[in-house]
Amino acid sequence: MTTIRRFCCNDLLRFASVNLDHLTETFNMSFYMTYLARWPDYFHVAEAPGNRIMGYIMGKVEGQGESWHGHVTAVTVSSEYRRQKLAKKLMHLLEDISDKDKAYFVDLFVRASNMPAIKMYEKLGYIIYRRVLRYYSGEEDGLDMRKALSQDIDRKSVVPLKRPVTPDELEYD
Repeated sequence: MTTIRRFCCNDLLRFASVNLDHLTETFNMSFYMTYLARWPDYFHVAEAPGNRIMGYIMGKVEGQGESWHGHVTAVTVSSEYRRQKLAKKLMHLLEDISDKDKAYFVDLFVRASNMPAIKMYEKLGYIIYRRVLRYYSGEEDGLDMRKALSQDIDRKSVVPLKRPVTPDELEYD
């Protein structure tokens, strides 16, 4: 049976094997600690029996006014636990938390070449909002994908931009 719970400090010493996928973005310890301290409600881990980490989701809430939104910084599932709808459960959890926080939408960035992830996000209701040129290490384009939440009655947050943007055009809070 899978248990989904809040990420805790001890998990930082146990989740490295989940990050072995070449498409998973990894960060330094202080980055993870910042998320854990500032947005604990947006950081969850999935555990298998025996306390083995299956995957995790790390996110935050940011913005102002109609730009107030949940953001998926990372979602990853260890290769041996894929195809069990675990990423879907983690995504729905972050969406529900964002909706309770009255966010207008949830967004995420994905490599333009990561077709399995893009297709999964589309199945979950995300649209490609815009292309960000050279987003990943100044080499590969990223796609900014979004899903409107209940606060965005008119669905303004998911009207796609017609032109690509550069990383310096992104707003960060």
